[in-house]
Amino acid sequence: MAIPETVEIETGSDPSGSVIWLHGLGADGHDFEAIVPELRLPESLSLRFVFPHAPVRPVTINAGMAMRAWYDIVSLDRDGPVDEAGITDSSAILDALIDREVERGIDAGNILVAGFSQGGAIAINTALRSTRKLAGLMALSSWLALPGALEGDNLDTSTPVFIAHGQFDPMVPLQYGRTSADKLIEAGFNVEWHDYPMAHAVCADEISDIRTWLLSVYAS
Repeated sequence: MAIPETVEIETGSDPSGSVIWLHGLGADGHDFEAIVPELRLPESLSLRFVFPHAPVRPVTINAGMAMRAWYDIVSLDRDGPVDEAGITDSSAILDALIDREVERGIDAGNILVAGFSQGGAIAINTALRSTRKLAGLMALSSWLALPGALEGDNLDTSTPVFIAHGQFDPMVPLQYGRTSADKLIEAGFNVEWHDYPMAHAVCADEISDIRTWLLSVYAS
């Protein structure tokens, strides 16, 4: 699997952990770059943030316009058709990025996968299907795209999970995120859930909560 181009930020020398963070539909790896300094991580915690660029592909709901997308969005209906092949392909890309971090000397248990919106759907699918023990899973304004991912034999429910959503999200309704969180909780995951008075975005309170959660994940 080819490794996509990435934007990378290290918060200190000789990182002991990695956060691979996938952007949403139509954005690119620079989308969350500015959040890293806003997290105000302590000097004692040196992390490598990896922000990959999604492939460019036609997107059905945008009249077939080509843009950066982790998979095709065929319908906005929760029960509508899903591009399972595209999700599988991009999950393989994320797996390859995890492999690369391991090759660079980061233990898999110190690698956290994260994503916003469509990127979060890939992060969820990858983490649930992973055969490794990962540091954690973070999904922002996102959803569980393939519920069957919760039916695998290798499900590691000890992986800490952070799920957050905007209460006024017009693109991915709040209930999509809440239902996804509930399904993970039912499967046995320890899910930290947050919702905020915002649309399809990230807010200051959310960044503060992400910081607290990251510190708890890497303190364990």
